[in-house]
Amino acid sequence: MRATTLLARIIDIKCTRIVDARFEKDGLRVDVVPTTRRARCSGCGKAVDRVYDGRERRWRHLDVAGMATSLWYRQRRVDCPRCGVVVEMVPWAETCSWFTHDFEQTAAYLAQHAAKSVVVEMMRIAWTTVGSIIQRVVDRLGPQDRLDDLTDIGVDELSYRKHHEYVTIVIDHRRQRVVWAAKGKSADTLRGFFDALGAARCAKLQSVTIDMSAAYIKAVSDAAPQARIVFDKFHVQRLAHDALDQVRRAEVRNVAEPAQRAALKHARFALQKNTWNLTDIEHKKLVEVQRTNRRLYRGYLLKETLAEILRGTNPKVAETKLTEWTSWASRSQLAPFVRVAGTIRKHLAGIVAYVATGLTNARTEGLNGKARTITRRSYGLHSASSLIALLFLCCSGLMLTPVHKLPRTH
Repeated sequence: MRATTLLARIIDIKCTRIVDARFEKDGLRVDVVPTTRRARCSGCGKAVDRVYDGRERRWRHLDVAGMATSLWYRQRRVDCPRCGVVVEMVPWAETCSWFTHDFEQTAAYLAQHAAKSVVVEMMRIAWTTVGSIIQRVVDRLGPQDRLDDLTDIGVDELSYRKHHEYVTIVIDHRRQRVVWAAKGKSADTLRGFFDALGAARCAKLQSVTIDMSAAYIKAVSDAAPQARIVFDKFHVQRLAHDALDQVRRAEVRNVAEPAQRAALKHARFALQKNTWNLTDIEHKKLVEVQRTNRRLYRGYLLKETLAEILRGTNPKVAETKLTEWTSWASRSQLAPFVRVAGTIRKHLAGIVAYVATGLTNARTEGLNGKARTITRRSYGLHSASSLIALLFLCCSGLMLTPVHKLPRTH
């Protein structure tokens, strides 16, 4: 078997013919040409007759027997009636890329399952190159329009660097995937999503789950006034948890006896946990708090009662109970809970909407947790664009297959 025939079976790229191969100091060089008779425009893909000069280009391919392998071809310019003078299309790579499709898909597959530093070392490419490859693979293999057929969405922000660097993420509750992301967390940032969605598709939105951010509320109300705003129950419960911890810290400062102060400090997790998750020791700590500190125990009862209301399924009952709860919290003489009562009273309709729809930002928060894992395993992402590319790669429903499992030509 001739060497070029053997290499053709190994490399196995459709519509590509190997004309020569030789060893060089930096690896294996393979000279290739497209098998199509007429050159094609890289802009529109149409066959073009008018061909100009060309220059030799190099594309990195997957290693062969551990050796860096590159494809070489004298890529020509063509005069397309529609696109003008552009370079011709080649079957093994994108026009703007210096890597073959197989190489890029392998790098992206690794980035879905491993740290970015592992991809850099394994594929022998630069750190920034991984991000560029991911973006091209997502654009090539991802859905053409992620914003199509949206009815119920969730919006949340993710911090990816210190000093308050955020990206806003929009997920589709029905398909459970990220559909949009952009740097920032302001009303203008979210308006960018609605601008991309368009007025016709905005009118089809039925519900939007958000936290109680004034910026997000304004953006949603302006762009999709018909959509029901649903305030995520976990953010509402977080208000009560934070208020309870503020009460506990204030009581620790006011207690003079060292043993009692230490007991209140060590009761923090027992106060915050769900009742069904308490251990025997934590249950005893709660009993001790009830016996020695009525103010703190009152805050604990307020927190537990709010959680029980939000577990309900009847919106009218929930609205009545929340109104009663805000009255109780306002009379509790616990300043943190008085503030929470005011917040819940202000956003009562959106909180009741959670009970009616059952929609939460749990999926968004889960994807945020996945995104934070991505950030950690990449040793910190220094730009929003890199994080967004990884989010679409790992959290948009894109399922990549290793190259050796793809259907081949032989």
